[in-house]
Amino acid sequence: MTIEFDDIQGIVRFGYKRHTEACFLLLRIQDPAAARAWLATAPVASAATADPPPATVLQLALSSDGLRALGVAEATVQGFSSEFTVGMASDANRARRLGDAGANAPSQWQWGMGARTPHVLLMLYALPGHLAAWQAQIEAASAAGFVLLACLPCADLGDAEPFGFKDGISQPALDWDRTRPAVDAEQTTYSNLSCLGETLLGYPNEYGGYTDRPLLPPHPQLPRAEDVPEQADLGRNGSYLVLRQLEQDVAGFWQWVDAAAQHDPVARDTLAATLVGRTRDGTPLADAPPGDPNAFTYAADPRGSRCPLGAHVRRANPRTADLPPGEPGVIGWLTRTLGFDAPALALDRVASTRFHRLLRRGREYRGSETGLYFVCLGANIARQFEFVQAAWLNAPQFAGLHGETDPLVGTREPDRADFSIPQPTGPDQRITGLPQFVTVRGGAYFFLPGIRALRYLGTA
Repeated sequence: MTIEFDDIQGIVRFGYKRHTEACFLLLRIQDPAAARAWLATAPVASAATADPPPATVLQLALSSDGLRALGVAEATVQGFSSEFTVGMASDANRARRLGDAGANAPSQWQWGMGARTPHVLLMLYALPGHLAAWQAQIEAASAAGFVLLACLPCADLGDAEPFGFKDGISQPALDWDRTRPAVDAEQTTYSNLSCLGETLLGYPNEYGGYTDRPLLPPHPQLPRAEDVPEQADLGRNGSYLVLRQLEQDVAGFWQWVDAAAQHDPVARDTLAATLVGRTRDGTPLADAPPGDPNAFTYAADPRGSRCPLGAHVRRANPRTADLPPGEPGVIGWLTRTLGFDAPALALDRVASTRFHRLLRRGREYRGSETGLYFVCLGANIARQFEFVQAAWLNAPQFAGLHGETDPLVGTREPDRADFSIPQPTGPDQRITGLPQFVTVRGGAYFFLPGIRALRYLGTA
């Protein structure tokens, strides 16, 4: 089946980098009938190619509480994943897995908990000089059905995130042409190309299966399910959207790095790059081909001598295949699969990356606080976002480490962590006492519907 770009919200395909003005509006539904009427006609931009780019863009997503507030049947809501239906701040076990404890606890959030949980997320993007009027227009048009919970203003920091490092480099390439086999077959090499079903609902994923989503009786407004053609697919061309407000202690980060480097400017920049895994201009510490800072793996750096195992970019995207590197051919495959290759077995500590990729669409903010609105898209919240948070970023035992969490975004238990830097000879250099540099200020799970599904929700 061809890709229906006009039914996919544009943020899935475009980062809207040229739209340097942006804000996120968090809304609560106050009049379901008026809310549905506006959703039925809201000027949401699609992923169809637009050249030149439009002056303004609107993207729209709904939480599970938002679907319920619209009057969507509970049986339909329960067709979505359980992570989405119960929400990000639903229980203590989820908070612990996500690292939302202490200062990060949902009880401390500015939004995303209890009555401060948004029903609808509006993402407004604009070319320079166009946001203010666009925001006023959208707020006025939606006012009858919604009340504004919060406005999250974005800032334009260029290509860098607030700590000063180039961002947005390591993104999966979506298989829009559907050339990647969507089958449950072992992949012996890392690939940056990701099956469409890892991001969009209604398409096969890296396992060759279709993620659960609500399937309904046939309806003229909804596409048919690709895997169950006799039913309508409410999820098709949609995605789950994770939004988290992450306050970054920029001054604290650089003061700590400067002190740890004994106030030597060169040593300070080297240590900061070691924590991140890239230099400030985006150059990876691991070997990468000239001109492509994303085309590399860590296969030639198994101990982390160039890029430490616990560096932020290595934790967020370990670039592992389904098997650790080893001898080619059937014999090599058998020895690694059966655990007879001791060196390979020692490297087989990190899950295969292709099942846990995230498409990131975050924006920075600056004001009395500075930080990042972390936005990611995926078709499976548990296997993608929650796995990366729990097993890679916040796991003290990641890749065989001990007592470490992600040096940038990881939580600290109880309030400090260590960071190890392998040395050419002798034991690792162990840096102790990393404070917490990032604090969660809010978060929620949303469903980013296809445009036909959005119109259905507005008229059903």
